Amino acid sequence: MDSSAILRYLDDEPGADRVENCINSHIALRDRILLSAIQWGEIASVLLKRHGPLATENALTDLRALDFNLVPATTQRAERAASIKVRMNIPYADAFAIELASDSPNHVLITADFDFKSAERDIRIEFLPAKPND
Repeated sequence: MDSSAILRYLDDEPGADRVENCINSHIALRDRILLSAIQWGEIASVLLKRHGPLATENALTDLRALDFNLVPATTQRAERAASIKVRMNIPYADAFAIELASDSPNHVLITADFDFKSAERDIRIEFLPAKPND
């Protein structure tokens, strides 16, 4: 899952219901939600900027309770993400999401970020609905 999908869920924006369904499936052990540690940091960064430290810690505590599978940014993952960033001309954090999604043909990257369009040939992507002002 990309950070934009989690943020849509937290902000109850278009696609939040789809993310909630994924979370419920994760809790019921039917599916797994994987997040790169880089995506987790991006979520924290956006929350801090929008809401400040106290609200951010509360939101992160709630998210931690959902027990997402956080995947560390190892040296090998960082190098593969760097290659993806350069090849696709996308932000480095986004490259980590693509790198993680490419681990398995069963992985589906769920995102609200249409900058991932360039990765559609390489990974399975589900785009959440655009916000009315997007």
